[in-house]
Amino acid sequence: MKDYKLTHLQELEAEAIYIIREVAAQFEKPVLLFSGGKDSVLVLHLAYKAFYPARIPFPIMHIDTGHNFEETIQFRDYVVNAYEADLKVRKVQDTIDAGRAREEKGANASRNKIQSVTLMESIEEFRFDAAIGGARRDEEKSRAKERFFSHRDEFGSWDPKNQRPELWKLLNGKKEYGEHFRVFPISNWTEMDVWHYILEEGL
Repeated sequence: MKDYKLTHLQELEAEAIYIIREVAAQFEKPVLLFSGGKDSVLVLHLAYKAFYPARIPFPIMHIDTGHNFEETIQFRDYVVNAYEADLKVRKVQDTIDAGRAREEKGANASRNKIQSVTLMESIEEFRFDAAIGGARRDEEKSRAKERFFSHRDEFGSWDPKNQRPELWKLLNGKKEYGEHFRVFPISNWTEMDVWHYILEEGL
């Protein structure tokens, strides 16, 4: 007799696919954020599985910090092409050149903070109402509080008081004009889960 009991990874996969499909059902213009890291590759693969044999019904967005290795960009293009996804790229350097963000100076200077400015500009430019990301609750304290559907105001900020109620497995994407949601399908995954799944799927 066949055993229909799901493994731990199969349960996580099913949950994530359900969330991604809910995004497609509830939002008009979602987007999947892609950095080229293991978590974003995983989420892209889950989106592919969620809608197969159809194509992923929303674009893939890469916010290019300008500090990526050339191999990272090549890998991004290879992966997006393999999944036949629609790639959109916006550059942090363009935001800096336009005077909308100031680059950090010093030995430990980073563009990680100002890439959120470029992201918000992109969300406004394309009028995206949901941005799917690969954040996990085990990464840090602030992410441990996030819901699957994480409400953002017109400034891209998260306020727990504005979080929509979610009862049982029901996800609430209700929003006002100018607001959007960040969606985290792999919130319940650990880093070890991610690596095990990547190994199992041959990613």
